[in-house]
Amino acid sequence: MADYPRVTDYDPGTAAARFEASAWEKSFASEPNGGNCVEVNLGVPGLVGVRDTKLVESPVFVFDAGEWNAFVTAVKAGQFDLH
Repeated sequence: MADYPRVTDYDPGTAAARFEASAWEKSFASEPNGGNCVEVNLGVPGLVGVRDTKLVESPVFVFDAGEWNAFVTAVKAGQFDLH
């Protein structure tokens, strides 16, 4: 398994400050009445922020571009589909 650099000062409770509030995007597949969805923020080069759409004070999880691309590739390949 590859070693990845760790960000020692990461705190999901304060990570939102890294991202512009206006850059959060909800999925086009989100239900209009508040389904189980997340918002993504691509406003910081090389980073992706992810938070819960329904929670105003949701923690923000931060992924680097490689982690995000690996996740999206796995989703498209059906690796997380329920059987």
